[in-house]
Amino acid sequence: MVRLFVLLAAVQLVLLVLALIGSLSADRVRNMPRAVWVLVILVVPLLGPLAYFLWGRPVAPPREGSPMRRPARRPAAPDDDPDFLRSMDTEQSRRDRELLAQWERDLRDDEG
Repeated sequence: MVRLFVLLAAVQLVLLVLALIGSLSADRVRNMPRAVWVLVILVVPLLGPLAYFLWGRPVAPPREGSPMRRPARRPAAPDDDPDFLRSMDTEQSRRDRELLAQWERDLRDDEG
């Protein structure tokens, strides 16, 4: 029983030290300011370092040759959005295009 407590205390101490070193040496931390992360790591036993490793550590940059993860981006303009273009292809828009094509033919016939 004593060995288990010693092992858990050692694990907690190692996590505390690793989380402190990680938070203080990182260029940036996520979700909270660095000072708040240090306080959470020091004040909340076991859960503080675990929270830092889950939510505070910076995301590693992509490695050479690994696939890049890109967030889904919305199209910059409406005509780049396939959903918008599909919504524009309605019966009314088809009639408008046919009418425009007929006017263009009539204009060409009048000119020629």
